[in-house]
Amino acid sequence: MSWTAPAVIGAEKERRYRTALIGSGWWGMNILQGAVESGRCQVVALCDVDENQLRPAAVKVEQWTGATPAQYRDYRELLELEKPDIAIVATPDHWHPLITIAAVQAGAHVYVEKPISHTIYEGRAMVRTARQADRVVQVGTHRRVSPHCISAQKFLKEGGLGKVGMVRAFVHYPGGAGSPTPDADPPTGLDWDFWCGPAPLRPFNPAIHPRGFRQFLDYANGTLGDWGIHWMDQILWWTDEKYPRRVASSGGRFIRQANDDAPDTQVVEFTFESFTAVWEHRRYGGNDAEKHHIGCYFYGTEGMLHLGWLDGWTFYPTNKSKSVIHEEPQLHGQDNHNIPELWADFLDAIEQRRLPVCDIEIGHRSTNMSLLGMLSLKLGRSIAWDGEHEVITGDDEANRLLKREYRAPWQYPDAG
Repeated sequence: MSWTAPAVIGAEKERRYRTALIGSGWWGMNILQGAVESGRCQVVALCDVDENQLRPAAVKVEQWTGATPAQYRDYRELLELEKPDIAIVATPDHWHPLITIAAVQAGAHVYVEKPISHTIYEGRAMVRTARQADRVVQVGTHRRVSPHCISAQKFLKEGGLGKVGMVRAFVHYPGGAGSPTPDADPPTGLDWDFWCGPAPLRPFNPAIHPRGFRQFLDYANGTLGDWGIHWMDQILWWTDEKYPRRVASSGGRFIRQANDDAPDTQVVEFTFESFTAVWEHRRYGGNDAEKHHIGCYFYGTEGMLHLGWLDGWTFYPTNKSKSVIHEEPQLHGQDNHNIPELWADFLDAIEQRRLPVCDIEIGHRSTNMSLLGMLSLKLGRSIAWDGEHEVITGDDEANRLLKREYRAPWQYPDAG
């Protein structure tokens, strides 16, 4: 990556932060590379329950920095012995809450990947802990700092699209039915019991780890919890409303024959006070006949705006005498992200004692939209969401799904 973090003005501009990565897989190493390239972070430790990820990550860090980080299997030991200034939490989703809370309570500022939690009350506990400890917690929704997303939001907020009445967010994959993968013994070097942690302990399957966990609902929330949160976040960034009032979802597994259990087809309708938002995904049938495969369509009185990823944003005016407006993205690395910009904001928020651009409460609300969509699908009915009190109105069965039982000895965090 060629991007360089802006110089920090003030007494702390030479400070280097003792930084630890918890979850040393593919994406965690993308984040850590951004930290290293900021020139402000000393990588003191890595942690992973899988030595097959941990050892290569340590080698790569030594190549980047010339120093070998300490290696841990247990994040609690790392936090106690290393006392990092910054902890990066890049584990599978079901581990985000406990590790983030422990790191904050140990005094660290935290960069946690999205979605922040597996259930809604975990997220509430994360916000509560961050505020009590007065720590900066940045969520990895890096599209908030993507230059083309910033300019698209400016166009929308300044009325370029007129009055917007509907948003459609979507992702379409070209995949197919797939096939089951047999369970197997965990590979040597992987502590599978610790990997499952507070979630149910099920037999190891190569389709789950590494990188496949997002389609297994014990550990994540499918495509809506993975890709969807980025676009739910763009919707909430645009609107002054903080949450939908009603959520209704339908879908299921109509095509997939693999042994994951997340929906391959899903549609969610989010009813806000002043507009309707719709999410849709399918894990099959993506093709070049559709102009865009991912992103948000904002529909307004002046036309339509597509906000995407690799294709930037495009305004298609209703008035044929007006020109189409397009802006290309500015992305980094082979995975096309904007982590360097988000990391720079994270460090500046720590030093300026302010909330970061992707603050934990912002990430909580965006995660909630995805989790509410999944909750409605599981129930098979719509739900009325009281976002101020974070309860589902008049539905005890639905409210029980705002949290889940943890596997012993792990304890569900206190949401207050």
